[in-house]
Amino acid sequence: MAANRVNRKVMGRLRLASQGLLGSALGSVPDAVRWMTATQAQDLRAALWAIGLRVPGAGLADVRAALHSGSVVRSWPMRGTLHFVAPEDLRWMLGLTTERLTRTTAGRHRELDITWADIEKCRDVALERIAAGGPVNRTDLFEVFEAAGQPTTGQRGIHILGTLCRHAWLVQGPLAGNQQLLVAFDDWIPVSKDLEQQEAIAEFMLRYFRSHGPATVRDFAWWTQIPLTDVRAAFELVSGQLVELEFGGASYWMSPETASMLDDGVPGQRSVLLLPGFDEFVLGYMDRSLVLAPEHANKIVPGGNGVFKKTVVAGGEVIGTWGRAGTTRSAAVVPELFDEPKPPGPAAQAAFSKAAEQYLAFLDS
Repeated sequence: MAANRVNRKVMGRLRLASQGLLGSALGSVPDAVRWMTATQAQDLRAALWAIGLRVPGAGLADVRAALHSGSVVRSWPMRGTLHFVAPEDLRWMLGLTTERLTRTTAGRHRELDITWADIEKCRDVALERIAAGGPVNRTDLFEVFEAAGQPTTGQRGIHILGTLCRHAWLVQGPLAGNQQLLVAFDDWIPVSKDLEQQEAIAEFMLRYFRSHGPATVRDFAWWTQIPLTDVRAAFELVSGQLVELEFGGASYWMSPETASMLDDGVPGQRSVLLLPGFDEFVLGYMDRSLVLAPEHANKIVPGGNGVFKKTVVAGGEVIGTWGRAGTTRSAAVVPELFDEPKPPGPAAQAAFSKAAEQYLAFLDS
């Protein structure tokens, strides 16, 4: 498919629409998490807002309640990074990614003197502790490891914990303040979808292109860290359910529903959004240049340190960052735009104020 008058901003707005950021029809927090397939969530506060943005009328308490009840789960399904996923999806995602990540971390585990026997010992004492005493916080669990002769200092504890979660023995469960307690995977997630490998890759890919498109096959391979050879083989199973758009010499794929906007008019030309750090709109692609001009990339991830700032997105393009002046709930939301000499007009200022009010209302509800 080739479309006239497609530019970077239009591509960005198509992604906003796919991700449920332009008048989302996603009716609940679990629906939004399931639609997004996986939402980066190593920064819990940012991730709560990322989901809240995609569910009209949702408040902070709604997203926390979904996490607390287990209708949304948070674990390490890919890239060694925490994500929100639907509970029934976590096991098959881990089945695709755990072996490769285990090979990637093998050198670090040797440095930390972690053997498979150590992992099995920690699994056994963790499950025994949880069976006897219920959900456990990380500090107390590390004390259990220490008592079993398993040191947790120098990142050894977090590597052991991550391994136990990636192998579907433990998962993060109910909230205790701003941290999650660890629970037994099979108790917290009693029902899991069962998919064979190629079927699972195809499912992963189809849902990624529906929720993140327009995107490339390489974007998906980077996002999941599934080998490109395996991705291309599985792509043959789903390409007929997607629409291709050629742009900038590359093939982008999206759902037919998103593609239809090219005929009817892509919405969001005057939209202004305040996205959290690590939002999938910025982070969910290998190539971010469609929505973030390369000359500004260092302002989002200063020094390439891996920490993504909150972004102001206008009409499908990242135009700056934002923060809060002060620490109280009434603290103002303040933008820091890339193009400071050119102040936004009245309409843009009004749209920013509305977005700021939405964010503050989310925190209070």
